[in-house]
Amino acid sequence: MLAFDSAPPPPHEEAVNNAPLGNESYLALVWRRLRRSWTGVMGLVLVGLLLVMAIFADFFAPMDPKATDVGFAPPQVMSFHDRDGNLTYPPRVYALGESEELDPVTFQPIVGPDYDNPRLLGFFVKGAEYRLFGLIPASRHFFGSVDGQPVHFLGTDKFGRDVLSRAIIGSRISLTIALTVVFIVTMIGTTVGMVSGYFGGTFDTWVQRFVEVVLAFPQLPLYLALTSLIPVTAPTNVFLGFVIIVMSALGWAQMSREVRGKTLALARIDYVRAAMAVGATDRRIIFQHIFPNVMSHVIVAVTLHIPSVVLLESFLGFLGFAVKPPLISWGLMLQDTANYSVIGTYPWILAPVGFVLITVFAFNALGDGLRDAVDPY
Repeated sequence: MLAFDSAPPPPHEEAVNNAPLGNESYLALVWRRLRRSWTGVMGLVLVGLLLVMAIFADFFAPMDPKATDVGFAPPQVMSFHDRDGNLTYPPRVYALGESEELDPVTFQPIVGPDYDNPRLLGFFVKGAEYRLFGLIPASRHFFGSVDGQPVHFLGTDKFGRDVLSRAIIGSRISLTIALTVVFIVTMIGTTVGMVSGYFGGTFDTWVQRFVEVVLAFPQLPLYLALTSLIPVTAPTNVFLGFVIIVMSALGWAQMSREVRGKTLALARIDYVRAAMAVGATDRRIIFQHIFPNVMSHVIVAVTLHIPSVVLLESFLGFLGFAVKPPLISWGLMLQDTANYSVIGTYPWILAPVGFVLITVFAFNALGDGLRDAVDPY
């Protein structure tokens, strides 16, 4: 008996005894599942970096996006070596200059790195002045030349403006449009979907017929037709607001259809019927009982809808229907790529495409990770 009493407990009892005390919250469960997905974590990190870059775009941009230099200048490569190949620090870039030697075929001066005038690079350097958040005057930049000379890590456009700085500043407009459109679409689509699915009957039938009419519109011709109604001389804020309204008006229907399907299933659950039995108002049932249970689906749908809006804004901007100068967006920058000969000669002007691809991958990866974390089955 003594030997039996001193025997170790079975494995399942030991696991129960070592379990953490207290109930784990739903958010903690979602976060624990999300951490198991390396693509979801990577998407979360990239989304965070993109948002930080957009908020502090003036700080991360190495140059003034409106300053002009040599047109279509190629990217300057950061180097840790001098003319003789010796290792040097801090890193530097060499501007391109014309040498005294002539090309034997074209008899034009040979263009090459100017090793006699290196531009040293550093962190938190002084450069073009700007206003942080539009209020605080500042002149420090995250990375750039120590002496304030222009550096072009991704080259320049046809007007000699730095492509990297314009792409970083353009992220602010592109992400603002995407987040604003998705916020409006989510508010309208979620409300209409829950109300339609909850009340059902004739009301639901008429609402769904209207949703089908909105979904049946050919969106691209309608975008072009509506945005062309704004005169070219209209203020940029008016044009931008109109574009956001048009995108939101055509994008809420799909969200409402998805939320309606979830609401139809939740409206028949016991706790909703119990709330009806005790006399709870329809508003309370919709927003206090049904809305928290569709939020998980809405969050995932939002993260997956943002990339489509970014792509749409880039496409409309490429056609000239999204953002007008002096505002900067990725789509507006891609207008320089309309000529095939320009792309073949100056391929670095396609750099905004890289920012769009990273943004789309980040939000898609985060959305897939959240979808698996919210509903692992």
